[in-house]
This record gives sequence, structure tokens and C-alpha cells, in this order.
Amino acid sequence: MRAETQNNVEAIRKSLTLLGQRMDVETAQHRLDEFNAMLEHGDLWSDPARAQKLMRDRQALMDQVSTYRLIDSGLRDNVELIELGEAEGDAEIVTEAEGSLRSLVTLAAAKEIEALLNGEADGNDTFLEINAGAGGTESCDWANMLARMYVRWAEKKGYTVELQSESPGEEAGIKSAAYKISGPNAYGWLKSESGVHRLVRISPYDSAARRHTSFSSVWVYPVVDDNIEIDIPANDIRIDTYRSSGAGGQHVNTTDSAVRITHLPTNIVVTSSMKSQHQNREVAMNALRSRLYQLELDKRNAAINAAHDAKGDAGWGNQIRSYVLQPYQMVKDLRTGVETSDTDGVLNGDLDRFMAATLALDVAGKSRAEANAED
Repeated sequence: MRAETQNNVEAIRKSLTLLGQRMDVETAQHRLDEFNAMLEHGDLWSDPARAQKLMRDRQALMDQVSTYRLIDSGLRDNVELIELGEAEGDAEIVTEAEGSLRSLVTLAAAKEIEALLNGEADGNDTFLEINAGAGGTESCDWANMLARMYVRWAEKKGYTVELQSESPGEEAGIKSAAYKISGPNAYGWLKSESGVHRLVRISPYDSAARRHTSFSSVWVYPVVDDNIEIDIPANDIRIDTYRSSGAGGQHVNTTDSAVRITHLPTNIVVTSSMKSQHQNREVAMNALRSRLYQLELDKRNAAINAAHDAKGDAGWGNQIRSYVLQPYQMVKDLRTGVETSDTDGVLNGDLDRFMAATLALDVAGKSRAEANAED
């Protein structure tokens, strides 16, 4: 067996070991049996929301088990084919099996990363907010570039993206925008993106073509499932309506339909500027519930809480990632050290390498914290 092929075999075995540690196949099969029994119970369908959640959880578990078995059987079958081909001098069989192993390496690596998405809310849909920081027009344009980057990333994942609210910049770009992104593990993937993002480039708005540094902040929090109770007393919130700004002309919203809700105890502010005021109230309240749920998650998880505290203001010294377009091209994550010169690819949504590295770092940090606690 060639050295490259042997390395691929070892990589797949390593991934299977890690996947097996995070998902005991026998236990998973028992859980599937329990899901099937619950779904067959007639009373379940009297609560459609609970039934749908069970269906989603069941499908996710089925996908995990079937993928694990696919990789495991694929590894064994292709190793046997390579050994058979080498014994019989059949180079065609060996080449075909080696190609299959390379595909399995890619699949196993992807599933290994997905296995890290096992937090309490990782499987949920997510809200994503972007706010321009220090830098004026430059930062508004940078915030708009970030919004495009995340929409492109979500579309590549097959996720659904809904614009919840948007405040345009005075000259260009946006002051802020809020999205709801829906799809499997949307929050789990995007949660590592919370923080300040720094851009360095030659400004298209500077007649002297000088280099500018801009900042924008990103804030990610999970959409709260209907079965999670978040109590918000009426006297804890203030609801304001206002006229949302538009593109001008016939597109101007001429009614005070936009809604801003302020949670007085925490000073959290959420907005929605869609067409219907009733719809805006519902969207904004859902966003507020999710923000409060995120605060509760932060209290339970010291690592998440530390990351939130480190986020800071959208300015110097608080960035998690730098995007340098001049005098050279480089995107570097300051938490993990992961970097690439493919700035165009990143700004078009190629973000998985950064998210995966941060997920792995978070898991390693939690493991060390648990070990220290036991000591």
C-alpha cells in the first residue's frame, strides 16, 4: 500500500474514532428506537410543534448514524479492494479504490467538524447582526461587505436568509443589518463569528487613494425554539414605532410601521422594519427572546461568556479577524492563527476553515477546563 494511501487510511480511522467517541452507535440506535416509538404515539400529533421537533431530531440522528456506517464500511471495503488488487496485480482496481478513499477522507473530515456542533443551541437557526463601527463611511461600506459575505456563505450551505432590518449609511453601505439564517446547525457554525472584524484597504472614497482601516462588529445568537420558555414581563420592555428609511421615491415606507423594542433591565435593543407593523412586533419579540436566551447560555458557559466580554467596542484592539487587501492580501483569524491569501474567496463566503478552527479551539479549551476542574 502506497504511503499516501496509508496516510488516508489512518486519517479516516482517526476521524471514525473521534466520531465514535461523540456518538455511541449502539446508544444512538436505542435513541432512534425511542424516537420511532414516540412518533407512533397518536397523542404526539396533537402538539404539532413538538412532533416537528422530534422529526427533526430523529432525522439528524439517522443522518449521523448512516454517515458513520457509510465511512466505516467504505474504509473496510476499499482497503480490501486495494489489498486484492495489489495481490492480483490489478492496477485499475487499486486506482479506483484509492480514489474512493480520498473522497472518504474529505467526507470524514467534514463530519468530524460537524460532530463538534453539540452545544445546547448549536442545531438552532440563528440571528446575525452587523453594525458599522469606527471609520464613518468606510465602516458602513465594510459592514455591507460583511453582510454580503455571510449571505454568500449561507447560500452555499443551502440555508434560508431573511433580512429582518437594515439601516443604510449616509453616503454608502449600511449602518446596521439584522438577518435570520435558517438551516441545520446554523447557530453552531456562525456562533464563532461574533466579534469585531477589521478591514485594511485603499479607500475608494478617498481622492488621495490613502490606506484606511475600518471596523464592524458581528453579533450572533440562536433562534429560540417554541418549547423554550422565556418570560418577558410587559413592564420590562419599551416598544417604539418609527418610519423606516428606504431607497427613496416610490419605495419609501410612508407609515410608522418599523418597530424598536428595548429591554429595560439589560438595555438590549432589537428592531424590525418589514412592511407590517404586526409582523415587525412578532419578529422583534422573537429576536429579543433569543437575545435573552443567549445571555442565559453565556451565564452557564464560562468560555462563551469570556468570548462575549472580549468582544468589546468595534474599534482598535478588539478585533477577532483582520482582512488586509492592501499593501498585500491576507485574512487572518487572531484567535486561531488560521490565515489565507485568498481574500476574494473569503469575501465571497469561504469561511468554513475559520469556523472549523475556532470550533476545535473551543472544544480543546472546554476539555482543559473540565480536566482542571476534576483536578
